[in-house]
Amino acid sequence: MTLVPGGAFQMGSTRFYPEEGPVTTAQVGSVWVDDHPVTNAAFRRFVAGTGHVTIAERAPDPADFPGADPGLLVPGSQVFTPTAGPVPLHDWTRWWRWVPGADWRHPAGPGSTLDGRDLHPVVHVGLEDALAYAAWAGKRLPSEAEWEHAARGGLDGATYAWGEQFMPRGRVMANTWHGRFPHENTSPHGFTRTSPVRRFRPNGYGLYDVTGNVWEWTATRWTPRHSVGPPAAGPHDQDGPTGTEPPPCCAPHTTFGEHDRFVIKGGSHLCAPSYCHRYRPAARQAHGPRDTTSHVGFRCVQSP
Repeated sequence: MTLVPGGAFQMGSTRFYPEEGPVTTAQVGSVWVDDHPVTNAAFRRFVAGTGHVTIAERAPDPADFPGADPGLLVPGSQVFTPTAGPVPLHDWTRWWRWVPGADWRHPAGPGSTLDGRDLHPVVHVGLEDALAYAAWAGKRLPSEAEWEHAARGGLDGATYAWGEQFMPRGRVMANTWHGRFPHENTSPHGFTRTSPVRRFRPNGYGLYDVTGNVWEWTATRWTPRHSVGPPAAGPHDQDGPTGTEPPPCCAPHTTFGEHDRFVIKGGSHLCAPSYCHRYRPAARQAHGPRDTTSHVGFRCVQSP
């Protein structure tokens, strides 16, 4: 972990997507942050030590899906599947496929394994899986403001975690989609899906993969816009209020509803300029706590 010093910073952006605004001055306390997303190897140790069964490994509760075909209520997860050619980009169901048997051990579905992927970020994990891991490790999930402050690496207001140019001097800085999404990925970095952590340069605080590779869970409930109300101190704050943060969401074993949404940050290897220009610290999206996919992971933090 790396100690990220607290302070005030400009959170959000008004140059890309409406949910990233308005730009707000946020204040966060100092916090220890995992150097990289939690890997498959680390998650395997957690499961071996606790017997934890992830959301994707459990059959959905029929009560949550009234009228659904019981034969479809089986363990599984969403897996990205490239299309054969160009498709309308407003319909995500063209490239996401529900795969029975897909989970963190089988990232592409039955028959796939973690061979050679020990140092890749764990995926197909829901919010409660991330919370359970964090509790086991003696850590917690970051708030949205803590995550964005750490991801910026001291470059307050910069577009990317490394500055203003996407590929400075032609150098690939993160695992993102190159080419025409969702059918053509030229992958100049050599990866068409997740990549091992620490493969690209760290940001100014020494943190790896803060953008691209996998989206990351935060403990902040989703709001369509950043709050502009007066700061309200919460349990995450060590040196003062964040200015934008509600109290943290939950403890391990919290029960979530189907309509709950939480903030995920950082973009993933599926983000492309033509579809998802979200490999930036300010980017944010809403994600259901029990929605597991092949491009969402997490990292943990710890208060000093």
